[in-house]
Amino acid sequence: MGPIIELDSRAAGVVDGRHVRALTFQDVRLEYARSVLRRLGIEPAGRDALVVGSGRGLLARGLAGLGMGVVALDPSPAATALAREAEAATGAVPGAGTVEYVTAPAEDPGLAGASFDVLFYTDTFEITDDLEGAVMHAAGLLRPGGVLFYDTVNRTPVSRLIYLGAFQALPRTRIMPRGRYTAARLRTPAEVAAALAAHGLRNEDVCSFKPANVLDLVRATAALRKGEIGDEAVPALAGFVLEPEGKPIVTYLGYARPA
Repeated sequence: MGPIIELDSRAAGVVDGRHVRALTFQDVRLEYARSVLRRLGIEPAGRDALVVGSGRGLLARGLAGLGMGVVALDPSPAATALAREAEAATGAVPGAGTVEYVTAPAEDPGLAGASFDVLFYTDTFEITDDLEGAVMHAAGLLRPGGVLFYDTVNRTPVSRLIYLGAFQALPRTRIMPRGRYTAARLRTPAEVAAALAAHGLRNEDVCSFKPANVLDLVRATAALRKGEIGDEAVPALAGFVLEPEGKPIVTYLGYARPA
């Protein structure tokens, strides 16, 4: 019998693939955001940011570390509670911006009258059944001159094998509940760009990212399931890297700006 697979869980011995994924992607997400903001001449300190699909708040706190004031929005009340607990445990970082944690879905975020210089949609585009609705709200929340970042999963034979097979079905590497991902919700770069364009946002970049060695990711996942390593050990073993010139076979980042 394998471990219990449960998202947004604090229970001992549970494998929370969502949190593992956030830990593993954290460095490439922040590296990409920093590089794009630098290229666009946007100083992050003092900017307002919204992270949608924030989970336990890891990325939100990373952006706050750049000096941004961040709203971390997630549809799961359990994730929001875990995010607040994580921040309380780490304490305030000198020079960092603040983070406010909110429970709401991407398709109905609320936040009436709010606007942001930076949006980062993570754990969202490949999860939502209503990409158009999520992007419509994003367009309304993004200030003129602002940047919308996202990361998501392409729809290819390889991505299906990994996300629908290895992560959801195969006993040795399963870390997600079945149904977390479906083929219909994996989005190609062209589909994401079209959804953004329909709401006045111009996609300006697509950047592949991947594990430096796929076998290392498989080994790390299997070791996690066996209880041989903890969540925090996975990122170093998986070693995700940006591949700006590469074809996004599985996962990719991108950004868009108001057209």
